[in-house]
Amino acid sequence: MQASTVEIRGTEQIVPAIEALKGQADALYIVTDPLLFTNRTKINALAVDMRLPTMCSYREYVASGCFMSYGPNFSDLFRHTAEHVDKILHGSKPEDIPVEQPTKFDLVMNLKTANAIGLSLSPTLLARTDEVIE
Repeated sequence: MQASTVEIRGTEQIVPAIEALKGQADALYIVTDPLLFTNRTKINALAVDMRLPTMCSYREYVASGCFMSYGPNFSDLFRHTAEHVDKILHGSKPEDIPVEQPTKFDLVMNLKTANAIGLSLSPTLLARTDEVIE
């Protein structure tokens, strides 16, 4: 497997960057970035037109047409944040509270996108998926 990067610094660079992948890539990983998040629907539509599977970090991308995501469960992160705020409000010093990494991650898949790009997913994989968007 060989990874290549495509740098996008503005909305006008999205279409040419994705189109440059035609015949050059077998899949696309979309990094978390405000510009790409704002344009996720456009990026996903371009990738589907090219029959290019996409992966990203957040469920919101998958809801907009990305094939799959694997990333932290934000409800769980927000719950932990509230627990830390509660500890601080009850007298704990912030420096005494350990820094934590996410512990709950979600695998989300978009079946409509999978079908549009010609991917068939095994029942075993679907059974392991935390959420399937149809």
